[in-house]
Amino acid sequence: MAQSETMSPTVTQRDQWMVESQVFMIYELLGSVPRSAQSVMLELQRDNHIEFLTKGLKQLGPSFCVLDANRPWLCYWILHSIALLGDSVDAELENNTIDFLSRCQDPNGGYAGGPGQMPHLATTYAAINSLITLGGHGSLSSINRGKVYAFLRQMKDPSGAFRMHDEGEMDVRACYTAISVASVLNILDDDLVKDVGNYIISCQTYEGGFSGEPGSEAHGGYTFCGLATMVLIGEVNRLDLTSLIDWMVFRQGVECGFQGRTNKLVDGCYSFWQGGVFALIQKLHSIIDEQLMLSDAGGSAAESPQTASTSSHSGQRGSAKFSNVGFNFLKEPAEMEPLFHSMALQQYIILCSQLQEGGFRDKPGKHRDYYHTCYCLSGLSVAQYSYSKDADSPPLPKAVFGPYSNLLEPIHPLYNVILDRYHEAHKFFSTS
Repeated sequence: MAQSETMSPTVTQRDQWMVESQVFMIYELLGSVPRSAQSVMLELQRDNHIEFLTKGLKQLGPSFCVLDANRPWLCYWILHSIALLGDSVDAELENNTIDFLSRCQDPNGGYAGGPGQMPHLATTYAAINSLITLGGHGSLSSINRGKVYAFLRQMKDPSGAFRMHDEGEMDVRACYTAISVASVLNILDDDLVKDVGNYIISCQTYEGGFSGEPGSEAHGGYTFCGLATMVLIGEVNRLDLTSLIDWMVFRQGVECGFQGRTNKLVDGCYSFWQGGVFALIQKLHSIIDEQLMLSDAGGSAAESPQTASTSSHSGQRGSAKFSNVGFNFLKEPAEMEPLFHSMALQQYIILCSQLQEGGFRDKPGKHRDYYHTCYCLSGLSVAQYSYSKDADSPPLPKAVFGPYSNLLEPIHPLYNVILDRYHEAHKFFSTS
């Protein structure tokens, strides 16, 4: 008897088959129900999502005590989701949120997971994005940029990377949250950028994706963080983008959604972490073309004449050279078509991650939560706008899965805040 016939399936295989069965059952159901029922299944349940999200911002049950050190994240996941749906919170809830986040702002800089806790780069990123999403003078002026900058300098390690908190871990996530915050607040400078690129490059694995730290496994979340960081510091041309693409294009599976790592299960949150990478790649066509030409000639990305410089903005002083990186990135046309199946991803999000009563989940059989609601909606927005050549172009109806009323607000793919709130913040921090 052949060895393959005697081997039992692994736990991973059994889990994969179970998920595929659940997903395909949903897709088969869509084709078997009456057209009226199909229209309900295909529709983004906007009102139900907003109700679910707004309730969560007002009050959470005792089970959420485990997230006591992540309260700015809850604010961000909920506020960003509401903004993506084209809505906003009322004035009282907005003021309460600004007040709460102000109490999370440490006297020495940075934002903690809750009042009186230790400042942390992740919750600083979440708090800043929350306040930008709320928008308006009161929200934006509540951010003490000088002290945020001092906190970022404190978290900077001599190696070039950043620590998540005082004496905390160093990883690609820390680099992204620090650089993203500095960029969007217009406080990014050479001291913060120094040697970050070298650390990010050391985390690009043999597969092409990025790990959290050198020597670990390529992962979708860290890959987004690594690529976005390199764009923001002007060193993306130092990466092996062709190898990155090779890894990325195999992360969308038969379920139509994305997995985060090789041989892992599909998960709705990677709709953004992987989908967002594709949104960035679409605007890097000139660098990718150059690397492909070098590859065809027998060279490698590391031999590109551009990679010798540590920054594509060299020769300028201070933060001025970084002040418009995010703004200028939006102007880059998306010359490449998306390298993932946009409609398939939207199908997975709407049919498999969405719950009709409101909220989104990882996959069928899981419970809804605010984290997956945020990143499923963020990924849905990325997919809907993936064929738009520029940020100001609304997608054609054929690019939107289901009715055109499913269309969400566009995001800035480097920061994951909706586009009009980014523009407001960019103007505010460029003049204040």
